[in-house]
Amino acid sequence: MWWFSRESLPPPKDTTKLVAMWFSRENLPPLPKPETILSVAATLTASAVLLRSTANDVLPDAVRDYFSSRFQRLSTRLSSQATVVIEESDGFTPNQMFKASNLYLGSCLLTPSTPRVKVNQPEKEKELIVAIDKNQELVDVFMGVKLKWVLVSSRVQGPAAASNRKHNDSAFAQSEFRYFELSFPKKHRDTVLKYYLPYILQKAKAIKDEKKTLKLHAIDYNGTDYWGSINFDHPASFDTVAMEPEMKKSLVEDLDRFIAQREFYRRVGKAWKRGYLLFGPPGTGKTSLIAAMANYLRFDVYDLDLKEVQCNSDLRRLIIGTGNRSILVIEDIDRSFESRDEEKVSLAALLNFIDGLWSSCGDERIIVFSTNHKEQLDPALLRPGRMDIHLHMSYCTFNIFKTLASNYLRIQEHQLFGEIKELLEKVQATPAEVAGELMKSQDPEVSLGGLIKFLDNKKHM
Repeated sequence: MWWFSRESLPPPKDTTKLVAMWFSRENLPPLPKPETILSVAATLTASAVLLRSTANDVLPDAVRDYFSSRFQRLSTRLSSQATVVIEESDGFTPNQMFKASNLYLGSCLLTPSTPRVKVNQPEKEKELIVAIDKNQELVDVFMGVKLKWVLVSSRVQGPAAASNRKHNDSAFAQSEFRYFELSFPKKHRDTVLKYYLPYILQKAKAIKDEKKTLKLHAIDYNGTDYWGSINFDHPASFDTVAMEPEMKKSLVEDLDRFIAQREFYRRVGKAWKRGYLLFGPPGTGKTSLIAAMANYLRFDVYDLDLKEVQCNSDLRRLIIGTGNRSILVIEDIDRSFESRDEEKVSLAALLNFIDGLWSSCGDERIIVFSTNHKEQLDPALLRPGRMDIHLHMSYCTFNIFKTLASNYLRIQEHQLFGEIKELLEKVQATPAEVAGELMKSQDPEVSLGGLIKFLDNKKHM
């Protein structure tokens, strides 16, 4: 309907007058009442919902998927945002990027204001695992780029488990398909792919190592790989271990270099492993030092008692069964082949497995041999590449004593220290013997006085 006749229009060139006439209040129809507007809006909304529901019920899946994909493609072209999809698995292969993202988000981005989280307590683990729940949006900022994370979960049809088929005639059961949607401005795509996602992988690895519950593994022929494990709760650290300060510093620096040289080992074509020989009399702290190394590196410990290994093939299986980032410990190596049937486990087989092709089946592995009698070892064990560092665990010196006094009595100086220093220069006492005397009383006067008597008695023996 025309609101005014053609004859009433001004000449075409007079556009200003035309616009003014067109939008003048007297030429506009009256506005509908607010109740009418709300009623129409509600009707349109209900119609849209009904239409969508009808389409879901009536249209075939292929048709709906086609229109959905076309609409999504159009939306993507028009949007200034880009989205990276990180699926939980690729078929039957777990996606490490998904696991790293889940750990990173749960540890770094969840806050007390996050409305929903998921909490899990794995068996034999100390730490609770807190993770993002589905459909929760988390925001991160990296190199000035704002990034939005959402965990999406959907139900899909999959083969039913065998146990379910006994009670269900259907050959399919509902399973969950999960993936992360990471959204960000399109112009930062290279930053996300080249820097942000690798950063998450690195950060997740550090978080996992920090929260890791260390395990002590021992031979168990009932296990699938001949190893059984318990939690490793040894309290030793490099702050408390009793050894010469310079030797301790040198060892820590060597461990740090080893951990940082992944690319170096790959470049020179060598297995990423390091060998240490700890030698000295009993009671000089060899076991405590191994525990301190494990706690410092956050490495699991595998205690390999060669006398329990039945044959060379079992030895190979045990060594292959050790995990990455682990310490393989063979204590009292000088006595491991005493009165042994060479058809069971031989020194040649041991050397082949720790230094041959089998040694490349894993990364970041440390091998520690300990002995009370280094002179009795086969020279083949001692060459570089097998035992790279030889550490002499000696009798208690005054420096070692001061570490023990700090650990047990929480003192750094005392008037009796001078007399103890003189005695330690003349008497061979192990750190274990000295520690035993310091544990007898928490009173420094009593404890140190008892140690002086103990050392004086040894001097006259």
